[in-house]
Amino acid sequence: MIQQIDFHIDSLDGMKKYPGELFYIGNLSLLKKRKVSIVGTRKPNQYTKQFTHQLSKALSQNDICIVSGAAMGVDAIAHNAAGTSNTIAVAGTGLDIRYPVVNKKLIEDIESNGLVLSQFKQKTPSARYNFPIRNELVVALGEVLIVCEADLNSGTMRSVEFALKMNKAIYVLPHRLNESAGTNDLLAKGYAQAIYSIDSFIEEITGVKTSDDIGEDDFLKYCSTNPLYDEATLRYASKLFEYELNGKIKIESGKVFVV
Repeated sequence: MIQQIDFHIDSLDGMKKYPGELFYIGNLSLLKKRKVSIVGTRKPNQYTKQFTHQLSKALSQNDICIVSGAAMGVDAIAHNAAGTSNTIAVAGTGLDIRYPVVNKKLIEDIESNGLVLSQFKQKTPSARYNFPIRNELVVALGEVLIVCEADLNSGTMRSVEFALKMNKAIYVLPHRLNESAGTNDLLAKGYAQAIYSIDSFIEEITGVKTSDDIGEDDFLKYCSTNPLYDEATLRYASKLFEYELNGKIKIESGKVFVV
């Protein structure tokens, strides 16, 4: 059942204007949890899909609620990986309209187990000017903003503008040159920090150590499985570069090999 929130949400004070009306379906207790916002392109590459899922799942397993916009691509991956009982979806339509249709089942599951929010009255259809309003709410709810992949001048980069105005810390997945130009530009300008290790990022956010430092033998054993270079970089960036420089491993065809 669609209801209206009748209490103040402190995290929304950073918005340009506090929402006049805020409607919901689901579990309002999620608003009391620590929250991280995850956004990105509707057409992520395989690398982004993989690590958005890993990152969102890891955060959720550490009792952090994931906030996103229920769109195709990065948003849907983040919601699914968090688990529908630990995610907040912010809609760009009235809550009687489940948009986009391709995510209808996901949105229904979040309604039943998590929380769906909207600033729009019932019967408000999808419209281009609705989504910046939705994006500002997504950003405001989270302690930090994670941008997994984005082109320059994309809707996702408008979310970044909101985060900058709210003085939110911004994190991005590292990408190759000519990929995800928006996030690479944020790194180049010093507006964002790269997540080179999911474990280290979780430790930074939660203050709880998630894994012991891996030793040389264990690292070489890991490399003997020929992991993807992108995966190894996210998990053990410093060791990867150190061992490659020392000639202990080599990178070929996007994979890691022990020499």
